[in-house]
Amino acid sequence: MAPPQLDKMLDPQVWREAATQVFFALGLGFGGVIAFSSYNKQDNNCHFDAALVSFINFFTSVLATLVVFAVLGFKANIMNEKCVVENAEKILGYLNSNVLSRALIPPHVNFSHLTTKDYSEMYKVIRTVKEDHFSALGLDPCLLEDELDKSVQGTGLAFIAFTEAMTHFPASPFWSVMFFLMLINLGLGSMIGTMAGITTPIIDTFKVPKEMFTVGCCVFAFFVGLLFVQRSGNYFVTMFDDYSATLPLTVIVILENVAVAWIYGTKKFMQELTEMLGFRPYRFYFYMWKFVSPLCMAVLTTASIIQLGVTPPGYSAWIKEEAAERYLYFPNWAMALLIALIVVATLPIPVVFVLRHFHLLSDGSNTLSVSYKKGRMMKDISNLEENDETRFILSKVPSEAPSPMPTHRSYLGPGSTSPLESSGNPNGRYGSGYLLAGTPESEL
Repeated sequence: MAPPQLDKMLDPQVWREAATQVFFALGLGFGGVIAFSSYNKQDNNCHFDAALVSFINFFTSVLATLVVFAVLGFKANIMNEKCVVENAEKILGYLNSNVLSRALIPPHVNFSHLTTKDYSEMYKVIRTVKEDHFSALGLDPCLLEDELDKSVQGTGLAFIAFTEAMTHFPASPFWSVMFFLMLINLGLGSMIGTMAGITTPIIDTFKVPKEMFTVGCCVFAFFVGLLFVQRSGNYFVTMFDDYSATLPLTVIVILENVAVAWIYGTKKFMQELTEMLGFRPYRFYFYMWKFVSPLCMAVLTTASIIQLGVTPPGYSAWIKEEAAERYLYFPNWAMALLIALIVVATLPIPVVFVLRHFHLLSDGSNTLSVSYKKGRMMKDISNLEENDETRFILSKVPSEAPSPMPTHRSYLGPGSTSPLESSGNPNGRYGSGYLLAGTPESEL
């Protein structure tokens, strides 16, 4: 068994990629989770949902890790055995041509059933005796650790390592079909969540036609994707994956964390969760949201930026003339593209902040002001028509107007049904002026 390389734990790149994997697995920073959660009911048990999703993600990651390392270990073992056979044939050729003496071969070694351990012992003896001329023999050590270090990552892991390993499986065509069907399902699932994070806020904010805008986004993504199917497409995939997603995602998640924990207020957020869930969340979350998570993410981002400054960005390229892989630095135009990718990914946050701060960007309140309060959305009285029945209700004195909210609202639980929802009126029992929170804002 190959020993673990614990020194990798000190590499900031490893932690940054681990954080990115968590972001991709849970959909953090993409907006998909927020978009989907906007359709939840007010009394939805989001605490249970978050714990369940995290557990499923953890269990799936552990299961996937076992499968990936098992397949990579199987492939490395096959390649190592192939290396032993090829080098054993070289040694037999040297023995037959009297280049090597048979006295160098241990007596218990049987070339008909040569094991990796026997070859390693024979290799060490030959290297010790023929130290001056050993390089001319062209023998390889055939170590399992070397084969594991050659394991590719990223797209190469899925399309090269796994596919090559599956050719050695029993009933390999079946497993190949199942594997690529799994990749298609994973791609579709990721695409749906990502598109929801893009389309939902724009549709709800600017009231654009949902179908046309979604089709437009998909067509645009298709043409951008053509860049990745060229012969040089893998280099662009590496560029986009390492720099347009990793660092910007970390920055976005930090800003989201700071916005909720420090600007909006953790205590206020905890209080609203208490009203929503019917019980107060654990105090553990308070300290994690306000102190631990921002600090860890800030340290990770700082280390990543320092590493990018110390080590120029580069990529692994196959050199045809040398028949080997080399690490090369990006040219100037690629560096400009990298900077543009990082800036474009994070630019909307400060731009929208400035526009909203100086009231240069309208939030749509001039047409319909929506206020979220205890699971209801009420129209602003200033935007209602004179004959609107809601104006009649809201213009009454408190003693005459029927209250849109019950005096006491108990926690119903995720499986319970509210009396308001059980009524035939989709807008609730109090008329068209009051809409349930489960109604998407894009349908208002």
